[in-house]
Amino acid sequence: MAEATPMDTDPQQTENPDGMYPIAVLLDELKHDDVSLRLNAVRRLGTIALALGVERTREELVPFLDESIDDEDEVLLALAEELGSFVEYVGGPAYAHVLLLPLENLAAVEETVVRDKAVESLSKISTVFSPGQVEEHFLPLVKRLSSGDWFTSRTSACGLYAPVYDRCTPAIRDELRKGFSVLCRDDTPMVRRAAATNLSKMIGKVSKDHLIADLLPLFNGLSQDDQDSVRLLTVEALIAIAKVLSAPESKTHLLQVMRNLCSDKSWRVRYMVAEKFVEMSKAVGDVLVREELILAYVHVLKDSEAEVRTAAATQIPGFSALIDRDAILRNILPCVQTLVSDASQHVRASLATHITGLAPLLGKDNTIEHLLPLFLQLLKDEAPEVRLNIISKLDLVNNVIGIELLSQSLLPAIVELAEDKQWRVRLAIIENIPLLASHLGQDFFDEKLSNLCMQWLGDAVFSIREAATANLRKLTEVFGVDWAKRTIIPKVLELSSNQNYLYRMTTLFALTTLAQVVTPEVVKDLIVPTVITLSADPIPNIRFNVAKSFEQLTPILRKPELGNTLNGDVRGTLNKLNEDPDVDVRYYAHRALIAAQ
Repeated sequence: MAEATPMDTDPQQTENPDGMYPIAVLLDELKHDDVSLRLNAVRRLGTIALALGVERTREELVPFLDESIDDEDEVLLALAEELGSFVEYVGGPAYAHVLLLPLENLAAVEETVVRDKAVESLSKISTVFSPGQVEEHFLPLVKRLSSGDWFTSRTSACGLYAPVYDRCTPAIRDELRKGFSVLCRDDTPMVRRAAATNLSKMIGKVSKDHLIADLLPLFNGLSQDDQDSVRLLTVEALIAIAKVLSAPESKTHLLQVMRNLCSDKSWRVRYMVAEKFVEMSKAVGDVLVREELILAYVHVLKDSEAEVRTAAATQIPGFSALIDRDAILRNILPCVQTLVSDASQHVRASLATHITGLAPLLGKDNTIEHLLPLFLQLLKDEAPEVRLNIISKLDLVNNVIGIELLSQSLLPAIVELAEDKQWRVRLAIIENIPLLASHLGQDFFDEKLSNLCMQWLGDAVFSIREAATANLRKLTEVFGVDWAKRTIIPKVLELSSNQNYLYRMTTLFALTTLAQVVTPEVVKDLIVPTVITLSADPIPNIRFNVAKSFEQLTPILRKPELGNTLNGDVRGTLNKLNEDPDVDVRYYAHRALIAAQ
């Protein structure tokens, strides 16, 4: 019989601290053939460690886990995550270094997500180390990973320099910069990608002198890498560097790199530049924006790739806010006018989301002259997404040009979209109606949009009917109960006698929703009698929804202003429904009666 190893011994069937699960079972699960059981055990490593105690955890459990590295990626990912929070289980910061070995091995596995999680946990653990522990335990680990034969360990090493850099002596910092520079020039593209990703973190740690002397050459090299997947990652580093340098220094050290990135032969690099253009512009300062980046941005807006133009369109209001109005009219607006008719609907949709942000920057007169025609064109776009995006931002326009011009110019298009054959378009209109109503005013709404709101209650699509009932509640909150009592509620009550059962069903939903925002008087005199009438409907679905409606209304019906309504007519109706031949009606009636007690 083979001799038992420490982890094979039965720890006296120790119960976990909650007294629920034998530790021996969890230990067995760590070695089980079933992946799901091993994963469950890894997720409960803290329970095992608490039962074993800090000494046995250090001497037995952690070495055992280190030997278990050859496992499914899902299990290894969970293990890498758990070990990052394991410091207290091994005895605190003084013993945290014992966790480095299994995490070092995890940082070298083939699966990227496991390595990334191991690096994250190593960085987390390094924060509890003293400077002495960093030098004695952590730096040797970083050096081993940096010099590993297989690229996986070197990619992980790239993320471990910045976390400890500022807690090292000047001499060791020099070593760290040299070690990181070697990784930036690694022969393997995957390692250079990892170095480029972590370069901005290093930039935030080093002094300005060392940034210019040591990291800028690395940045320049990576920005000219033959792999576009490396070059695109240097945009973040450029922004980080620009935040440290002064405007003249940025012009000296970064201008040519920015020019190269903006006109890079790879669309993926140009896409990253377009996506970060505002952030980059703010970092380099006003002078460079005026002298160089306006024309560079125009170049990006006119890019040959739709993906780049889509990203550039998202930056229009942000970048325009950095330049004066004349520059917007002279340089940006012509590009916007072109993008409105772009062949790609994704570009037009992106533009529709952000074009309204130009209105506050251009002012009333320029918005009316230059932007309103573009808004109208986008509102008539063949792509629903484009129309939805422009509608959702119209409040920005209203704040600039006023309600009168908005209603004259844009509302006809909105009314047309409210009857669009695409139900998602109609849904988006409904969701924006309360906002439009607050801007348009009660009279205009009653004249132009009130009938549309009622039409939606009978829509063939349930999501539209549901949204329409919520819309009535929001409109009541905007215009007041008196308006609802005079305008909306009578029309809703008429639907209760409609031959189409969907209209009668929607009446229930609408009245139940409106009851939350109207006065007790309206509930007692108008809503409750109508719901009671519907309790005799021939359709069982209507009857059990009556019961559900009363269950939801119970808190309101308890108010003193409603007198004996709950215990009188409502309870009598529910008792009758509780004897209904349909089982579902009886079920919901019984629930409502319980709620009413």
